[in-house]
Amino acid sequence: MDRVIYNRMAEHDSVHWWYRGRRAILAEYLKRAADLPQGARLLEVGCGTGHNLPMLARFGTVDAIEIDAASREIASRRLGRPVLDAPLPLLSGIERGAYDLVAVLDVIEHVEDDVAALRAISECLKPSGKILITVPAHQWMWSMHDVVNHHYRRYSRAGLAKALAAAELQSERPRYFNALLFPLAVASRAFAKLTGKQDSDDAPPPGPVNCLLERAFSLERHAIGRLQLPIGLSLLTLASPTSRA
Repeated sequence: MDRVIYNRMAEHDSVHWWYRGRRAILAEYLKRAADLPQGARLLEVGCGTGHNLPMLARFGTVDAIEIDAASREIASRRLGRPVLDAPLPLLSGIERGAYDLVAVLDVIEHVEDDVAALRAISECLKPSGKILITVPAHQWMWSMHDVVNHHYRRYSRAGLAKALAAAELQSERPRYFNALLFPLAVASRAFAKLTGKQDSDDAPPPGPVNCLLERAFSLERHAIGRLQLPIGLSLLTLASPTSRA
């Protein structure tokens, strides 16, 4: 990603409605669907500035990986110990067969060979381990945001399932989330394309609006893992190696 994106993440990840709402949804999904053991070991790959680490720590002991040096320093302070540096798709030097859960949250779209990345991630799992995956949805929603974040792709539900199968992973049907705000996002991006005023500014909106958007987004935590939402800005799934079948 561009340096400016990491800087914005560090500045906004504690207050922006998207980060806060997503953490609430992911925490509820893990609680409901992951079935993690007591004393679980977790790994977040591509943790950025570490804003998800306190949420993941509710479920066990967390290790983390981040390749950007400045973000890794911030994440290490949040984690209380060094965050590792091991690029995808190889994850060289990361312990294999060690983790009950590996979280890959809006990461594999940044990797040219997503299948190789998923295979390396699966090698880090314990026999009963799972991968928590989120990705941006709908290639037709491609915008300047994807460009400056160095995305290779956005995913359809079928596209994500195909990548998982190629990596010898099985999952429940990938779920959409960020559905309630989907019409607003489509309208916003259509307006930007029509006016030629596309940009990547992801600063939070004014306080009351930011609060309202967070509340709307966070409402989906009550549905996630229970209902298949018909559409959304992102996809979410838990995957495990097919060799267990």
